[in-house]
Amino acid sequence: MNPNVRVQRDVSLRGRNSFGVEARAPWLIDVADAEALPQALALPELRDGLALVLGGGSNLLFAGDPAGAVLELSGRRVRTLDDDGERAVVRADAGVPWHGFVMQMLEQGHAGLENLALIPGTVGAAPIQNIGAYGVEVREFVHAVEAYEPATARWHRFDAAQCRFGYRDSLFKQAPDRYLIVAVEFALSRRPQLRLDYAGIGDELAAMGVTAPTPRAVAEAVIAIRRRKLPDPAVLGNAGSFFKNPIVPTAQAEALLARHPQAPVFRGSDAGTRKVSAAWLIDACGWKGHRDGDAGVSAAHALVLVNHGRASGRQLLDLARRIADSVQARFGIAIEPEPRVVGASW
Repeated sequence: MNPNVRVQRDVSLRGRNSFGVEARAPWLIDVADAEALPQALALPELRDGLALVLGGGSNLLFAGDPAGAVLELSGRRVRTLDDDGERAVVRADAGVPWHGFVMQMLEQGHAGLENLALIPGTVGAAPIQNIGAYGVEVREFVHAVEAYEPATARWHRFDAAQCRFGYRDSLFKQAPDRYLIVAVEFALSRRPQLRLDYAGIGDELAAMGVTAPTPRAVAEAVIAIRRRKLPDPAVLGNAGSFFKNPIVPTAQAEALLARHPQAPVFRGSDAGTRKVSAAWLIDACGWKGHRDGDAGVSAAHALVLVNHGRASGRQLLDLARRIADSVQARFGIAIEPEPRVVGASW
């Protein structure tokens, strides 16, 4: 057996998902070095197929057990590939914790990712969801994504355009079982272009007494805001924002604003669309702070579904469906989950 491959049988995944719900994997295969992937994927334990690639488990809802083996890429190498003093290209293994990577880059003087601080998960998961927060999306800094395609035993290198990034979307999300992301390269600058005009960052910096913001100060402001608004998964199980902000035709957004002038509506992907705050829609339907047994909605943020202790993934999924149905019934707007649902369909 390759020392970079570890196999475990009948493993609980409760501690490997931020909702903290129980699910069991028939096999858990940990790969510490991506070069060992072909050997790992040839193991007899994978004869029934690979059900899931597990990162930090922060963007998953286990509504049932995975149907086959679960693969975990645990490599955590970070290295600089190029640095001309103004711009650096940094490569990070898929298993590197995302927040730690952001802070490491800031310590090294590389700016750009500061608005994405404290997002749970791993580097490998970041491009799948095209994670975003406070006016920034990770696609803006992705230089390339390295991936392995099990069906063809081929290695791939995708540049940013080939990743087909969209709002909380990418090539890898569109074909969730086709590619295994093993590393991501980021292009980061030493000349900060700070984004301060979103969701109270400027006000937070002022409250901190910061008059000349730096990327590190912006990250600290974002961390403070997130800690106030979002529950800590280590204390209260959750996957952060559960629903995506819906993109609707401009005419539909204008009709919503005519009835509800206070509704937060933002620019969409083009002139014909607008983005509507899913949190506002859900709150307007009365769900903030709702609780059914141990399955509930955060009292601090309507977008966050929470596990108060022993909720099952199925209970959380049922609650999410009822929330979406109520938004559809009242506003005629469909909302969809951000996390991947395993063991059931949406």
